[in-house]
Amino acid sequence: MALPISVPRTRQRARAGANSLIVETLLNLLLIALILLLLLPIIFLFVSSLKTGREFLSSNSFLPQTWQWSNYPEMWNQANFGVYFRNSFIICGIATVVGTFFAALTGYALTRFRFPGSELFSLAVTGTQLIPGTLFFIPLYLSFLWVRNNLGVPLIGTNYGGILLYTGFYIPVSLWVMRSFFAAIPVDLEEQAMVDGATRFQAFWRIVLPLTGPGLISTGIFIFLTAWDELFFASILRLRTVPLGLLLFAGNQNNQARYDLVCAGAVAVTLPIIILFLLLQRRLVQGLTAGAVK
Repeated sequence: MALPISVPRTRQRARAGANSLIVETLLNLLLIALILLLLLPIIFLFVSSLKTGREFLSSNSFLPQTWQWSNYPEMWNQANFGVYFRNSFIICGIATVVGTFFAALTGYALTRFRFPGSELFSLAVTGTQLIPGTLFFIPLYLSFLWVRNNLGVPLIGTNYGGILLYTGFYIPVSLWVMRSFFAAIPVDLEEQAMVDGATRFQAFWRIVLPLTGPGLISTGIFIFLTAWDELFFASILRLRTVPLGLLLFAGNQNNQARYDLVCAGAVAVTLPIIILFLLLQRRLVQGLTAGAVK
């Protein structure tokens, strides 16, 4: 015998489903509005880079009357941006590889070994993150001068100084990210590998390190993006990177009225970061999420 259908309960379920659909739609619209609000400065920057200098100052129209694509090669040639891009890729690329490598080794050592001073070292690394980075520029500059005068190694105004600077600055944060990944990997995997004849380093290289792939990728992306955007120490040490190149180009008296070229330079500086993030965003999110869960 078929049970009678409860009409009021069915109506309540339909009403609840309609309410949830309305709430979901409103949340999606709010999310779209927030995304457009965040993208508005980037869109304005790109559109402004395609105007003429006079149109940028006098026109009230958002879109340019004539799309000046020639602003990009003109800016590139005037600012000599090729040199700044090459230096940034060299400095940030080497700092990313070296910093990630040492962060992985140190994070593994702090997770797997107990040695005298390990707790003090961990506390000291944490303490460095509580100090504003700008307080280091005077002792850092004097140290680089001492190295140049006594050892003959030029660190100010060269890529060597930038590589050393960014590698040392971003290892502490990267160390703790990698440490969380290594702590989540069971020690039994290494012990089984060593029972089968592998050395400690072979077990680390072949077993443990591949399992921390998301952590390595997220750490590398963090170091590269942060080093690419850094300006304060780049200006103090006279590193010819893209943020300093854009600053010098915008501060040039001949370009103070050419806001269109300055916008074109800002787009050129931002574009590689956007492309890198779009290509690796899935790996970055996976690494950050896994690190947070672990």
